[in-house]
Amino acid sequence: MNQITPPPKIEIIPSSAPFSEAQRTWLNGFFAGLLTETVTPLSAEQGAAVMKGPAGDSDDGAAPWHDQTMPISDRMKLAEGRPLRRRMMAAMAQQDCGQCGYNCHDYSEAIASKAEARLNLCVPGGKETARMLKTLHEELDKAPAATPDPAATPVAPAAVSFVELGRSRDNPTPATFLSRRLLNKSGSEKETWHIEFDLAGSGLDYVVGDSFGIFARNELGHVDQVIALLGASHTTEVRGRTLREVLTDEVSLAPAPDSLFELISFITGGAQREKARALAQGDDPDGDGATLDVMAALQKFSGVRPHPEAFIEALEPLQPRLYSISSSHNATPGKLSLTVDCVRYVVGKRKRLGLASNFLAARVQAGDQVKVYVQKAHGFGLPQDPKIPIIMIGPGTGVAPFRAFLLDRRATGANGRNWLFFGHQRSSCDFFYSDELNAMKTAGLLTRLSLAWSRDGDKKFYVQDRMREVGRELWSWLAEGAHVYVCGDAKRMGKDVERALVDIVAQHGARSTDEAINFVGELKKKGRYQQDVY
Repeated sequence: MNQITPPPKIEIIPSSAPFSEAQRTWLNGFFAGLLTETVTPLSAEQGAAVMKGPAGDSDDGAAPWHDQTMPISDRMKLAEGRPLRRRMMAAMAQQDCGQCGYNCHDYSEAIASKAEARLNLCVPGGKETARMLKTLHEELDKAPAATPDPAATPVAPAAVSFVELGRSRDNPTPATFLSRRLLNKSGSEKETWHIEFDLAGSGLDYVVGDSFGIFARNELGHVDQVIALLGASHTTEVRGRTLREVLTDEVSLAPAPDSLFELISFITGGAQREKARALAQGDDPDGDGATLDVMAALQKFSGVRPHPEAFIEALEPLQPRLYSISSSHNATPGKLSLTVDCVRYVVGKRKRLGLASNFLAARVQAGDQVKVYVQKAHGFGLPQDPKIPIIMIGPGTGVAPFRAFLLDRRATGANGRNWLFFGHQRSSCDFFYSDELNAMKTAGLLTRLSLAWSRDGDKKFYVQDRMREVGRELWSWLAEGAHVYVCGDAKRMGKDVERALVDIVAQHGARSTDEAINFVGELKKKGRYQQDVY
């Protein structure tokens, strides 16, 4: 029997590249198969050049800070020593919600490349993200211009892309408000509304998992109170419009930005000036900084009356609000629904109202046109294979995208099994869409419906508690390839649900805690664990 000498092993991918041995072997073979002439392995220097990040800064692309539950101080610590663009990403809220018009990675890249000048688009990150980005941007301004690499192949400038109406926060389109319906029953401590829009004529469509951007308008009574505090007339001209019009739909009245306190410090003196300066720098001399919206700031410095034009320039632009879509275009073409919690609370003696939630729950009327856009989902959507089972965990308004998932699976005839975990305070008054969901269960569309009520008994009971209670069955679904979806609060519910899932994998999958954590991590990498958290 003749012995065949194996061909020499071709090394194209250097050993320093961040791949496993199996991956390097496969890649070497792949590239070797593409080449018909003699292969020349890359030198160490060439390998390093290949592995440089998109900005040519040799960053490895890892983002250990990409965790919505992590405080910004911890995120920035993890990003120490990394390129500026990566530190900018660490400053983001890490939700990839799309409210800024990007995901966190792309927004930071756009700022670092100076393609995006706005540093205040990360609404979930609020002031702390804006302040950090401002500091980092100053570092960007001081950095010397990059020297072009003469050996680099020139890249043709990208063509300016046309953004279709209603597909971006920067190019919204009008849609017609149809109706609202209260979802809570008598006795509830909450106020949650089912909201309907007519998309006919807007040219918009969407897929389940997408979000809907709403450009709400400030309430006129609130606007008039601000004008009175300025001692100005509502007809004063600013930006070619009346002051009242600009305050209604161009600028945000909450929270008070650092630039407003900076303006106040320029036109006052003494102790007030020092206090305004401190607030502009992010300090909190009186312990009330977190509650100061624009009106409260004017009341705090009641003797100061900025000129209306300077005042408007000191305010942030009015940002759109994003809501998870709770309907399916496949089920009801031309219609779109949202599930909205109305935000109302009291600070001192003054009632505060959530801007968009109260706009939708009380102020906009049937037939009114509202500026809107569809925000495509970043990694949150149904599996491509309709046979794959799905597990949906969405307490409160977190049920919104899962109502959409179920309606879509029914409309498209998808035959995968569906399991919903829903929870709220009281079963008697907070069971949203109860008739729909029970009918889906009776019809067999909803395979399992697991409920948790935090105020029905002496002990609070949440969806993560229900998950542990049915852990064996949940593990069985996971073992059979189910995808898991979570929607709701990132800092508490999202974290608690993930912890419960790790415990279930460890207990019923016979794994150590570390192995269970790695298992859930792999689910995320494979797109089998998706979150829409905020």
